[in-house]
Amino acid sequence: MNTLSYKTISANKETANKEWLLIDAEGQKLGRLASKIAKILRGKHKTNFTPHADCGDNIVIINAGKVVLSGDKTEQKEYVRHTGYPGGQKFSSVAEIKVKDPRRLLEYAVKGMLPKNKLGRKVLKNLYLYEGVEHEQVAQQPKTFDINAFI
Repeated sequence: MNTLSYKTISANKETANKEWLLIDAEGQKLGRLASKIAKILRGKHKTNFTPHADCGDNIVIINAGKVVLSGDKTEQKEYVRHTGYPGGQKFSSVAEIKVKDPRRLLEYAVKGMLPKNKLGRKVLKNLYLYEGVEHEQVAQQPKTFDINAFI
């Protein structure tokens, strides 16, 4: 028997079969939804997962502003950013972010669960968030995906 007959196949951007998925985020818990989305964006649910390549799916999320947070996180949870100047630390609560742009909550949660490198920034571009039911990716014909049935 030839011992070299079994070779590990690594996926790259040409061989990765990327799909378009449509997820409804209405009534979903923020953290649980974000962790499942991050897993799908990375491609960890596929058998040909390769850590150094973008082999995940493209995800369109509708009703992104209607995610829920448990407990008192709406008032107590704070997001911190820095302007780059001395003393430039800025704080904003969940309530303030929901007033400005409710999609940002889900974007920040998913971004925190992706790698902090070039690949993580590239993978995040495969996420499309919309507040309402209408979306601009109709031409890609995304398949409706039940996130609750996903592990």
